[in-house]
Amino acid sequence: MRTSLLAAACLLAAAAPARAVDGTCARDLLVAQSSQKTAIERLEMLGDSDADRCRGWRQHVDTMRRAATVYGRCLSGGERSERLAQVQGSEKEFSEMLRTRCKGR
Repeated sequence: MRTSLLAAACLLAAAAPARAVDGTCARDLLVAQSSQKTAIERLEMLGDSDADRCRGWRQHVDTMRRAATVYGRCLSGGERSERLAQVQGSEKEFSEMLRTRCKGR
């Protein structure tokens, strides 16, 4: 597993030019992508209760916001635009669901 993460980090670093010279962006990008994937998996496993869904949606929104911060800081060009649009779109969609369906929950 650790070897897979290291390989993914190397591929990510090569595919997405990071702005930070000290390597923090390569690590942050890997964590953001992993968190994004985990958030999507969590959405698929939400319970049936409104409380479970609302809690899961809040976590998803928080994760998408954190990922957007990393992508905005560490990526450039088309990849930056694409990734930001993806996570910001998801954040907006789930924020709206929270606003309309999770009042008081």
